[in-house]
Amino acid sequence: MDEQDTGLRTRLVKVGVDLVNREGMQALTLREIARQAGVSHGAPRRYFPTHLELLSAIARQGFLELTARGAEIMRDSQAGPRDRLMTLGRAYLDFALSNRGMFELMFRHDLLESNYLGLRETSLPLFTVLADLVAQIRPDAAPHVVSGALWANLHGIAQLWAWGSLQVAAGVDDVDTLLRAALDAHLGPESR
Repeated sequence: MDEQDTGLRTRLVKVGVDLVNREGMQALTLREIARQAGVSHGAPRRYFPTHLELLSAIARQGFLELTARGAEIMRDSQAGPRDRLMTLGRAYLDFALSNRGMFELMFRHDLLESNYLGLRETSLPLFTVLADLVAQIRPDAAPHVVSGALWANLHGIAQLWAWGSLQVAAGVDDVDTLLRAALDAHLGPESR
């Protein structure tokens, strides 16, 4: 692939990222991405033979951004593992709630199933950070199992909060209250 091809491929993905962040996942049609990239509606097929491949490339950018946020949190060597886990959980929830279209796209079953561009593996570095922190806090537990349950809990909080269900059902107006409860449920109460 020459430089011009790489540039257009990158532009198509960037346009898709911008589009999903502005208008949501339903806006990600090949035709709309091509229109906003200023190319013919058939041009994306040259670089992404299927719509799923283009969507996977866009979703991959979301995972990379979320992983970068996790790496930044881990560089804070002053904070203890529970504080870093709280910060990581808050970053996950903030990302999910402020990037709803991207968050929805990232976890689409068909994209993860196709595993184009190693999409499933793109989420593993963030999960490894989560598991490492859990292992430091709960050395007695299987860190990948506890981390999987905690991740599922955080994902559920993000979805239900975005839909407005948790605010009504739990009677809370602060997602941090639920985050603390999830950490306590999976890791035990914080020792003071």
